[in-house]
Amino acid sequence: MANNIIERVEALRDYLRRNGLCAFIFPSTDPHQGEYVPEHWQTRQWISGFDGSAGTAVVTLYDAALWTDSRYFIAAEAQLKGTPFQLMKDGLPDTPGITEWLCEKVKRLKSEKGKNLVVGIDGEVFTFDEIREMEEAFGKAGIKLRTDLDPAEELWTDRPPIPKNKVEIQPLEFAGETAQSKIERVRQVLREQNADSSLISQLDEIAWLLNLRGTDVHCNPVFVSYVLLTLNDVTLFIDSDKLDETVSDYLKGIGVKVKPYNQFKIQNSKFKTSFPSPISSLKSIKNAAEIEGFRKAMIRDGVAMVKFLHWLKPAVEASGETELSIDRKLTALRAEQPLYRGLSFDTIAAYGPHGAIVHYEATPESDVVLEPKGLLLLDSGAQYQDGTTDITRTIALGPLTDEERLDYTLVLKGHIRLALTRFPDGISGTQIDALARYAMWQHGINYGHGTGHGVGSYLCVHEGPHQIRHTWKPAPLHAGMTVTNEPGIYREGKHGVRIENTMLIVEDGETEFGKFLRLEPLTLCPIDLTPVIWDMMTQEEVDYINNYHKKVYEALAPYLNVEEKRSLPQPLQRRGE
Repeated sequence: MANNIIERVEALRDYLRRNGLCAFIFPSTDPHQGEYVPEHWQTRQWISGFDGSAGTAVVTLYDAALWTDSRYFIAAEAQLKGTPFQLMKDGLPDTPGITEWLCEKVKRLKSEKGKNLVVGIDGEVFTFDEIREMEEAFGKAGIKLRTDLDPAEELWTDRPPIPKNKVEIQPLEFAGETAQSKIERVRQVLREQNADSSLISQLDEIAWLLNLRGTDVHCNPVFVSYVLLTLNDVTLFIDSDKLDETVSDYLKGIGVKVKPYNQFKIQNSKFKTSFPSPISSLKSIKNAAEIEGFRKAMIRDGVAMVKFLHWLKPAVEASGETELSIDRKLTALRAEQPLYRGLSFDTIAAYGPHGAIVHYEATPESDVVLEPKGLLLLDSGAQYQDGTTDITRTIALGPLTDEERLDYTLVLKGHIRLALTRFPDGISGTQIDALARYAMWQHGINYGHGTGHGVGSYLCVHEGPHQIRHTWKPAPLHAGMTVTNEPGIYREGKHGVRIENTMLIVEDGETEFGKFLRLEPLTLCPIDLTPVIWDMMTQEEVDYINNYHKKVYEALAPYLNVEEKRSLPQPLQRRGE
């Protein structure tokens, strides 16, 4: 693989010379700014070989580097080995930004006769604001930015085409609000902003707005398109062969015009200003039908998880199960559930040291046999037509070290502390992030990823604008939002621990100081208690575990056989006795 990357980089450098460029930037995004992108736009992976969901590759005439965040430090270092790319650990104090690094690297070209200081990007896959920021930064260094090139069109000889899968209608019983109503709500925001139109490019926003779903993007039920919404009209830019007669009639019925996807570029030139999409905030607050859908989806997902956990340890003790084989088993159990539509992301089944790789994904080369000892970190989720699930459980497969038990207990304490928190309506998730980290901070331990993200309603498993994380995210928290609760601890070469539930933000009374909120767990699945150091747990934490497991039992027991019911945790006494 490394040899292929070396050849691609050399071919790219020849392309740069022929086009008067000194560097080219490859982001992880597509024209729709999605986290998961169709293969057609996976140019960063094509040029670098790094397959994580986040990262930016930069190639100059003499250097190459790849920026990614802490979730992928370990994986990226392994994948970039033997390639021209230097790993840049984004977010660390000593790591320069991309424009800063590029400005420094291209200085050497000023002394070379005939060299133009021009950096290239595919302007279609960057936002207006990103392009403006680059133009300003490069301009100060005497560097020009060219936005009209895509070297992958020439150099990626077997580049996958833009997907053209069929679009489906999301029934009103699951959507909970008509497309016409949603369109009018967006128009009201436009009026408040003194705007007369909005270009909608993010695929999950389009799917939500029009109550449509698709299969163009891996694990995300969306379809490649644009929407131009004005105060009077709505135009969907999409390849017409993606629409059958039923969907075409539906779009006509709600007053949506249809134009070819490739005609959008003509319209794009009309947009010179931008402001945050109103759809992101509107979509984040779930209506009653969506909340009910989540609850039902979580029951089915919980049943699949309990069946899996009941099967797991005996299967491991019998030997032969691997990370990939248990992934297949869990997927098969989920697929048996009604309204199952696929995974919401690729399963992370990480045993032992692999658990320290935050977004590890087993491959035939990395796959290992599970043994009846140590920890298994299992982060998984599914798409059901009435809801999206995301759950992490760390499971003791047998005897543990004291360090494994300590880390597990600290993560559980953090998860519970956040779950028990009462907080004012409208605060940012950043203001409560420290609660999940407090116990581990007292032991000098921390983690680099965020603590929580929104979850879509049969949409993307990662949804904003709100988050719970240590870096500043000003988006407010309100009742009706979903958000995950997933603190973790990772020790490279040893193990990883993460415990995650998807939560619903609900109202929790009003005082003279305003409205207060709390987190209600939507996820229904037992938490492994065998690793817990009970002397470290407070009675309040034990009570929370008991109450949560009672809720799990009451919700799932009707769908389980006798042996599966017996596998569910029994109530604990004070401090785990």
